[in-house]
Amino acid sequence: MPVPPRGTDDPLRGLILAISSVQQVGTLLDQCLRDLSTEQARGSHYFTPGDMAHLMVGAAAPRDGHSVLDPVCGSGGLLAESHRYVRERVGLNPAMSLRGKEQHAPTSQVARMNLAVRGIEAHLFPPGDSLAKPEPDRYDIILANLPFNQHDWAPEDQKGQGARQDRHIPIDPRWPEDPPPKGSANSAWILHIAHALAPAGRAAFLMADSVAKSAQPSTRRLRERLLQADLVECVIALPPRVFGHTDATACLWVLNKDKHARSGWGTVDRHGQVLFINARRSFERVSKSGARRLGDAHTERILNTLAAWRGTEVGGDAATLYRDEPGWSQSCSTKEIARRRHELMPTSYAVEPPGLERDTRSRIDQLKHELVEKLSRGHALEARLLDVLEEI
Repeated sequence: MPVPPRGTDDPLRGLILAISSVQQVGTLLDQCLRDLSTEQARGSHYFTPGDMAHLMVGAAAPRDGHSVLDPVCGSGGLLAESHRYVRERVGLNPAMSLRGKEQHAPTSQVARMNLAVRGIEAHLFPPGDSLAKPEPDRYDIILANLPFNQHDWAPEDQKGQGARQDRHIPIDPRWPEDPPPKGSANSAWILHIAHALAPAGRAAFLMADSVAKSAQPSTRRLRERLLQADLVECVIALPPRVFGHTDATACLWVLNKDKHARSGWGTVDRHGQVLFINARRSFERVSKSGARRLGDAHTERILNTLAAWRGTEVGGDAATLYRDEPGWSQSCSTKEIARRRHELMPTSYAVEPPGLERDTRSRIDQLKHELVEKLSRGHALEARLLDVLEEI
């Protein structure tokens, strides 16, 4: 621990004594992390909300003995939730391998504290950029609340115009074709995660809407490759403003390297199929504030739909029969998706029945989305302009 500034000994000692008197330190820490996340959200650094972590871990469904990686672990919330998820099901302390990576040293210290308070053993790597090189190991589960539209992401030794032309730089196994564009790390993150999955591994990560539907050749080619490899299991359109720091809309992607029926996954063979869930309107308002959250009820509905599609038991009950629900969920074959230019946007598949109300909402949503995209693009251009001005 760094040496505290002079004159802080007494206040610090009093703070430690106050914390030690608390009966449920985890609850106090949760509140502190929420307050810290709200403060840091102004700079686009925030921690994954509890209901979102519950959804992501439930969608990936880790098991006892699994190896779990979070390449952008932040406060370690997804690792802690993975531990809680498995512990509730086995009734014992799980035998899991939990690993986390975080680029910012102060945030990495927060993650260490968060996991230590809960008595969770996990290995946190020294602070560093996860995209700098491929993961040397393969993981059963990968969870990530990724940074959206991160620009200028290429490692230092690969920046510049000769990155691929220099024969002394080895070809990166994460992208056997052309490297992802440097203007946005979205594609790079997805390929990085897919490369690090074990033969039957699963991943759940948050990603900007643009990746699911963009007509840009590089992004469309990425979706085509993922579908050809039958990696995409489920895409969930999430409500706007449930992260607390941005109005931009996002999807939860679930990748699965083995969608055949098997123990620990489900009784239904979903090879060559993708589930789309349109949860864009599934949110609740936080009392005494204008904020939103996904909420427990909406989270459970999404997970129950996914479980029924997989054919897995829920809470010891037998698996329920899955049926498409207009406006909520749609199961599609990869061939059908290919005919739609490999688009993976749930709102294009799980569509509400025709009607005046739907048409009005659809038009409003479209206008809101266009405005948010333009604002996001403006912020990105502003950041790049500032970088250019600094170099002049």
